[in-house]
Amino acid sequence: MSRLTWPADLGPVICVVGARPNFMKMAPILRAFAANTPAIPTLLVHTGQHYDKDMNDKLFEDLRLPRPDINLEVGSGSHAVQTAEVMRRFEPVIDLHQPSCVLVVGDVNSTLACTLVGVKKGVPVVHVEAGLRSYDRKMPEEINRVLTDQVADLLYTTERSAEANLLREGVDAERVRFVGNVMIDSLLHNREFARPPARAIAAAGFDPAVIATPAGYGVVTLHRPSNVDHRDTLAPLLEVLSEIARQLPLVFAMHPRTRTNIERFGLQGLLDDSRLVLLPPQG
Repeated sequence: MSRLTWPADLGPVICVVGARPNFMKMAPILRAFAANTPAIPTLLVHTGQHYDKDMNDKLFEDLRLPRPDINLEVGSGSHAVQTAEVMRRFEPVIDLHQPSCVLVVGDVNSTLACTLVGVKKGVPVVHVEAGLRSYDRKMPEEINRVLTDQVADLLYTTERSAEANLLREGVDAERVRFVGNVMIDSLLHNREFARPPARAIAAAGFDPAVIATPAGYGVVTLHRPSNVDHRDTLAPLLEVLSEIARQLPLVFAMHPRTRTNIERFGLQGLLDDSRLVLLPPQG
């Protein structure tokens, strides 16, 4: 890694995290800042968008992330309420600490909210993982991505197609830097700490033999609001998973939102197949 000389009169880099995907992207960035000689000063701000202990504290420990310097403790709410509350609580942080820049990652509400505050306060904003697109404007994350990339000062991309997306949207090429994927950095750094699948399954009270099949097994994630917040959508998805599990064992680490809605809609019976292994949120 190239070394940077950080001027003594330059404020810290405010690094923003709000949800689990952010933690995995920010961990290698913070390690790189700390490894610089001298270390680049940072201030880690957690907006509190994810606040469930199983989905928050455990991941900080697993990723060996430093504890946040500031937790805005925003919590849940509608997209409008959550975004507005992050902005309201983040602005005094900028006023107090006078950062050199604000560094945001990914595409959650906290990403857009802190970007808007930084830009409106005249503080440079850097977006890591810029330019990714689903082209589905019904996804809140897509709105966050597009708007963040339009107003941020510097856009770091993880894949070549991302730059093409940005150029197509009228973004000046001078603002774009291809740097590679920090999620892969996190993966490589943490592989040695990963638990074997059989041990994770046994820890949840299941017989590890359930996944020891010639065909292997599948892994399920299911948590987007559009998939789990409505019974008419969630029930058919669970029926399909149950049908697949009869042919291929499935390991389903269940998001708290998904579990709550399954119970609320009375759909537990669709998950009775013994080859559908239900786990709590994993580190």
